[in-house]
Amino acid sequence: MKIRSFKKQPKKARIEIIPMIDTMFFLLVFFMIATLSMTVMRGMQVNLPKAESSKSDVKENVSVTLTKDGRIYFNKQEIQRTELTTMLIAEASKNPDILVMVNADEETSHGSVVELMDEIKMAGITRLAIATKKPVPASLPSNAFIGGFKQGKEKKP
Repeated sequence: MKIRSFKKQPKKARIEIIPMIDTMFFLLVFFMIATLSMTVMRGMQVNLPKAESSKSDVKENVSVTLTKDGRIYFNKQEIQRTELTTMLIAEASKNPDILVMVNADEETSHGSVVELMDEIKMAGITRLAIATKKPVPASLPSNAFIGGFKQGKEKKP
């Protein structure tokens, strides 16, 4: 005859995964926000013209912004047009391979942008880029086919 022992068996250790998921999500959000705060925006906010061939990976050293009312900003600092050449020459002396990004509002006259670009060239800057943004594609009609699936409402028989 067997005698049973009524000792309680020790519980097996379990790894709780939900607190670990919460911690990982918190770390992900923290590093996303920390990374966004480290970006350096040198230009002022203007409505840039749209261009299909615009690139987003251009690294500028100096940003010159021209607003639609004719104000000029040098790395977010408002300056007079007469100060621009001296500031550009000073920056070019620090870095001879400097790239100047021109941010001009899309409503700015063409002549004003050309005059600004000419002043930059007269300061001895050889690398110049014009900031643009990619156009937003037009929305598709409701009866358009994409990848074999019809978009929009289906009529059921």
